Amino acid sequence: MILIAIVVAVLLIIGIGIYNSLIGKKNQVTNAFSAIDVMLKKRFDLLPNLIETVKQYTQYEGDTLTKVVELRAKANNTDLTNDQKLDIDRQLSSGVKSLMVTVENYPDLKANQNFLNLQNTWTESEEQIAAARRNYNAAVTDYNNAIMMFPGSIFAGMLNYQQIAVLANTEEERKNISAKELFNS
Repeated sequence: MILIAIVVAVLLIIGIGIYNSLIGKKNQVTNAFSAIDVMLKKRFDLLPNLIETVKQYTQYEGDTLTKVVELRAKANNTDLTNDQKLDIDRQLSSGVKSLMVTVENYPDLKANQNFLNLQNTWTESEEQIAAARRNYNAAVTDYNNAIMMFPGSIFAGMLNYQQIAVLANTEEERKNISAKELFNS
């Protein structure tokens, strides 16, 4: 009887450890995505200053500026899913990259200290977002491994835990950039 009680107690302790580990890993994924969300918010907050500075110096066709402003407004919607937030982020990044390339045509703007500070802050923000994405992908990989490997897979099945996709670049983001096309446009 004592041996059976010891075996049951050990199995119970192991089960509790696995359960707690899965909960912890799921929470790490949520926390890692929240870090991305915070960095995106910081970047969205930079946009009005960047746009106003660019507007002062350029006769830039308003399409890109309008698109960036609209995307920023969409991004502030609190009802968005994580996937929708990431999609808006990709579109916004593309719009701002186009804007930064166009700035090359305006030497006065490129020399403006306010613009240079904004550009540096934007670059820093992009680097922080990239680091947050790497952290998120590491947390997701750790979580996915835990729910797919035995014995965690048993508990994951009972808890209805599903695999989470890591963040990856879109096909468009993977394309090689042609400097000739960028600077001849």
